[in-house]
Order: sequence, then structure tokens, then C-alpha cells
Amino acid sequence: MKPVIIGMAELDVVKCPQNITTLGLGSCVGVCLYDKATKVGGMVHVVLPDSRNAAGGTNRAKFADTGVVELYERMIKAGARKATIVAKLAGGAHMFGGAMKSDALKVGERNAFNSKMALLKLRIPIIAEDLGGEFGRTIELDTNDGMLMIRTVGKGAKKI
Repeated sequence: MKPVIIGMAELDVVKCPQNITTLGLGSCVGVCLYDKATKVGGMVHVVLPDSRNAAGGTNRAKFADTGVVELYERMIKAGARKATIVAKLAGGAHMFGGAMKSDALKVGERNAFNSKMALLKLRIPIIAEDLGGEFGRTIELDTNDGMLMIRTVGKGAKKI
């Protein structure tokens, strides 16, 4: 069975045996939630850290502060239990400006931080992460066991 593919600023929830993937995380962050008891998994492809300055009617999945909450709510609707949901994160690379220190260019770092803060507010434990660096990632969540496969160009693949 082919995995469900989510694009930038999208999210989805699936049940075992269906897997879910997103391609080309650069400064974006893939936040994955998984409930090992019900084998429900979900993923949001976070593009920006904060929705507060966004125009009305904006896609909630686009932002860390709203996308993580939306993903959590959809997980619960799909049958996941709050007590057994855990999180894994990947992405958040520094893709712009090389060694420049401008905060405006540190989108990946801010995406990672705000994603973690949203999970903290929901009291969802982060059990693994692969964040930062200066390289892109493609990730796939296996709903059978909750493993997150991370593939990077020139750096190979690993599971967390």
C-alpha cells in the first residue's frame, strides 16, 4: 500500500496499515503524532512558526501554533487516546543565508521551537527528533510500530 502523501501546509491522519509521508522538508518541520495503542498516526507539514500575523481564514496546517493543535484534534476524532499519543519531529533546517545570523532567516529554528511549544502545551511527549542542520529531509511514519524513517540527500536514511 502506498503511503498517504501530504504537501506543504497540509496534514492528515491515518490508521494502520496505512503509512503517511511528506517530501522535501527544508526549513519546514514535520510533526508526527502516533498512538501505539490504537495505531493511529498523523503528520503536519509546518511551513511557518506563528499564525498571529496571518490574514484571516488562513490554513491552520501552515503554522506550528495552529497546525499541531489541529493534528491533535483530528487524531482524537480518529480514535487515538490522549494518554498514549507521542510525538516525533524532523526538519527545521537552516536553508537560507548560509552563516548569516539574521533572526528573520532562521525560519527552521523558529518552526522547530514553536512546534515543540505547541506539543508542550498539549502535554504530548516528544520521544524523538531530527532537527536543524543545513539539509532537507523526507520522512515517512510507519503506523505499525510508530517508527519515523528519515531520508536525506547525501546522508542516507535512519529511523527514529
